[in-house]
Amino acid sequence: MIEGKLFINGEFVDSAGETTLESINPANSEVIAKVAEAREADIDKAVQAARRAFEEGSWPKMSATDRGRLLRRIADLIQEGRGELARLETMDVGKPIRDSSRVDLPLVVDCFEYFAGMADKVMGETIPVPGKFLNFTLREPVGVVGQIIPWNYPLLMAAWKMAPALAAGCTVVLKPAEQTPITALELAKICQEAEVPPGVVNICPGFGEPAGAALASHPDVDKVAFTGSTAVGKLIMEMGAKNVKRVSLELGGKSPNIVLDDADLEEAVPGALFAIFLNSGQVCAAGSRLFVHEKIYDTFMERFLEGAK
Repeated sequence: MIEGKLFINGEFVDSAGETTLESINPANSEVIAKVAEAREADIDKAVQAARRAFEEGSWPKMSATDRGRLLRRIADLIQEGRGELARLETMDVGKPIRDSSRVDLPLVVDCFEYFAGMADKVMGETIPVPGKFLNFTLREPVGVVGQIIPWNYPLLMAAWKMAPALAAGCTVVLKPAEQTPITALELAKICQEAEVPPGVVNICPGFGEPAGAALASHPDVDKVAFTGSTAVGKLIMEMGAKNVKRVSLELGGKSPNIVLDDADLEEAVPGALFAIFLNSGQVCAAGSRLFVHEKIYDTFMERFLEGAK
């Protein structure tokens, strides 16, 4: 049985309410982990830690080059532990181990390596203007970023949210999905080992209500990045508007595949199958609508149904 705590200000701590989440292995319905559940007080504590880290201490003084080195260290540690991380990801979310080990974990490593290289390349520009004027732009970190992710790609989603924010110099409070908290907390251990300054990364598993709502509406959060349903995205946009925080949303889609009458069915049929069955269809860009030209409809559907079976 895995036991997990909240990661706040560089330490693993119990939740204020002393309540826990259960992570269930979808393959056998066994409880594989009990993790502390973040409540409003825990989110506030994490946000305050992130605010202090952004404004004080070593993080705001760290050069972009050193931030890049830190992200590269995180990537190296993930690479070293990718086998165990893939195993935990599969147990937590239920996807095949080949997907976790051959797809998700390499992409997680790539993400941190990419933004390690980007850290010292976030620059403004000088814009020519007439007269005796100097016109330029300057890119600066926005501040504390609240990040809320879903359960379909737990570790990869955490990487996609966290790595660019850290590269830019922001601090982070990440709320993983209540169903899949394990690998996010493993990422917290990696951040500890990489010597990320306390408060820069905070990870608080919890439910959308109260934890997610507390994070999205917190006045000391400067930006919220959310991936999930359109309905919840609308609520988060409303919360952000109340104190004019920046919001980025990656919401559900209804992506069409269009197959014309001159399509190569040897390519089109496997492509359409891949589009809808990838990750058991739990992908925001899954090809969940299929438009087939009437001239090839019967032939296409015969092959498609055979492939689906």
